[in-house]
Amino acid sequence: MTGSEASPSFRLAYVPGVTPGKWVRIWNERLPDVPLTLLAVSAGEAPDLLRGGGADAGLLRLPIDRTDLSAIPLYTETTVVVVPKDHIVAAVDEVSAGDLADDIVLHPLDDTLDWEHRPGRPALERPATTADAIELVAAGVGLLVVPQSIARLHHRKDLTYRTVSDAPESRVALSWPENETTDLVEDFIGIVRGRTVNSTRGRAPAPAQSKAKRPEADSARRKSAAGKSTAAGTPTRKSPRSGSGGPKGGKGKSAKGGKPRRRS
Repeated sequence: MTGSEASPSFRLAYVPGVTPGKWVRIWNERLPDVPLTLLAVSAGEAPDLLRGGGADAGLLRLPIDRTDLSAIPLYTETTVVVVPKDHIVAAVDEVSAGDLADDIVLHPLDDTLDWEHRPGRPALERPATTADAIELVAAGVGLLVVPQSIARLHHRKDLTYRTVSDAPESRVALSWPENETTDLVEDFIGIVRGRTVNSTRGRAPAPAQSKAKRPEADSARRKSAAGKSTAAGTPTRKSPRSGSGGPKGGKGKSAKGGKPRRRS
């Protein structure tokens, strides 16, 4: 880890479709004195924003140019095709890329899916953004293949979506400048990876503390010691029947000490 001084705040960029709310809530619980600022950016802008120092870390979609950036994949999204509700695709639960061969499939400039062969027929022009492409789908111009969270983000009552079984999936990752792996970045990595608040990974470990002795064990030891001390200092009392040489059950007095005989 490159240990730079912690800044008074943490700036987190995120791209459309990614919802960082859960992680932000955990951050606020664990680091209430370090405000977290969210920066909404387009998928194409996110890598350069991180390289330029505009954010401490970012939630973005792979693949990206990894030059000067570190990245940890977090999860993978299902890919879906957005269609009008009266389109034939809406009648099934799932389609393949080949099922879209006769349709115009829009390919916006901000598309992040890593296609080897794009499905369908290309439109005459590429829409500038995914939002523009959604409007064209609603107008009946073509279809759009996107990560499922993007389809949900642009939900409309006149549109629906279905899973594309053999389309490339979208991977969401946490990324940051590789030379700026600060303590706060490590804190956020721990949050998104589900580490507990007591985890010391990425931080200097806290000084080891001796285990506290159990009160009941201490009490038992004290009682035991007190018992031994009493036993050692108290003399043993002899039985009143012991010590003399008299026979058992006898009077215990010698003949000389008895009553004198009467003389005849």
